[in-house]
Amino acid sequence: MSSLVTHQNTIRPVTSADVPALKFLIDAVGLFPPEMLDGMMADYFDDPANSGHHWLTLDDHGPVGVAYFAPERLTEGTWNLYLIAIHPDRQRQGHGAALLRYVEEILRAQGERILLVETSGLPDFEYQRTFYRLCGYDEEARIRDFYQTGEDKVIFRKALTE
Repeated sequence: MSSLVTHQNTIRPVTSADVPALKFLIDAVGLFPPEMLDGMMADYFDDPANSGHHWLTLDDHGPVGVAYFAPERLTEGTWNLYLIAIHPDRQRQGHGAALLRYVEEILRAQGERILLVETSGLPDFEYQRTFYRLCGYDEEARIRDFYQTGEDKVIFRKALTE
């Protein structure tokens, strides 16, 4: 997988040297406990070429964004974007959209069909849901009370082929 340079920033595959900065980023956004990152990335670092998992970082003199996507098991051409995050100091500057477009370009080049994104239905996540809509994603499904009572899972979908 190659790198992309955009506005002085580079989108590139994550390396093990990036992990401390990515933990800091994950902690800053508050998505989940940063120590979970080690387990999430284990397969990727054990055998990156064959894991099927892709980790990218938006690098501006160090990681300021991260995306993690992988194929959906038992499907043909369907992928899931499990994580996309931009450091709070760098949000609302187009970095998240650039990172998401790059993920889509990679998958299109591979001939993949669909990219799914799952997020919370809580009011605090309206910013994220609006972001996906603005990037051309449609709300495909909502599973009520999925994460806990009163917290739905919202699934967004984008077709990658015409």
